[in-house]
Amino acid sequence: MEGEELTKVALANGLELAVWDSGPKDAPVLIFLHGFPESHRSWRHQIRHFSKTYRCIAPDQRGYGQSSKPQEVVSYTADRLVGDIFQLADALGIDHFTIVGHDWGGAIAWPLAMFGQASGRVTRAVIANAPHAALFQKLLWLDPVQRAASQYMRAFRDPANDALVREHGLAALLMKALNWKQSPALEPEERDFMLAAWQDRAACFGMLNWYRASAIEVPPLDAPYALPEDWAPPPLPKLTIPTLVIWALDDLALPPGNLEGLDDRVEDLTLVTIPGSGHFVQWEKPADVIAAMDDFLGRTADAA
Repeated sequence: MEGEELTKVALANGLELAVWDSGPKDAPVLIFLHGFPESHRSWRHQIRHFSKTYRCIAPDQRGYGQSSKPQEVVSYTADRLVGDIFQLADALGIDHFTIVGHDWGGAIAWPLAMFGQASGRVTRAVIANAPHAALFQKLLWLDPVQRAASQYMRAFRDPANDALVREHGLAALLMKALNWKQSPALEPEERDFMLAAWQDRAACFGMLNWYRASAIEVPPLDAPYALPEDWAPPPLPKLTIPTLVIWALDDLALPPGNLEGLDDRVEDLTLVTIPGSGHFVQWEKPADVIAAMDDFLGRTADAA
């Protein structure tokens, strides 16, 4: 990819992250976090645009690409994944930054922002099609649409599928669990890059371990549609920093029901919905995402 050059960055925890670091080094910092099953390239359109005026940092998160790939499930708990990004900022000498995340990258961006806001390290958040943990878990218990859409997570967690992955790579499991098809918006070079990455067996299980280490419970379809008697929302602080949530309305995995109640969890919320896009909104509708981010970042520049 033109202009892409990765640097290995050593973290204090002993891992290494491969990082695309683009733009002026003295400019305000945007840290971009990709989701499953992608890489730092997920945000390529936005980084090409914003690296003219921002320092744009996009790591391959642990388990992905050229970054460290520990194989133990416990290595992928949320606290470790959040810690990676704070340690990455430390290693690069970055005091504060805006966090930008999609899918699993957004799922990590939520707690990063919540726990980084008090110290001033995380000053703004941009989150695309990644649910708030408390709202998502409640939907999984109560909403038939979300529960049905999330059954693939049970397949990703099932060790009975490990032999399939070891023999054929991740694409085989994606076909089995999701009936995965190539999006017409995905450039051929990006498709080829992902298909090659999905053949790296260490990466395959690193990626799946994000699901296996998650505390989110996905009930089977035949479980009661009711909250368990002992369930309570996780004690997460309210997000008070300026936050942009971008939501593609045709996302089959994360329908718009995830937006209900979000304004109770985020004090300074800007919500932009994008019709006609599936889950990977940042490259299915890149111009719309760039426009939403341009407006938000411009209006909240004082917070940076």
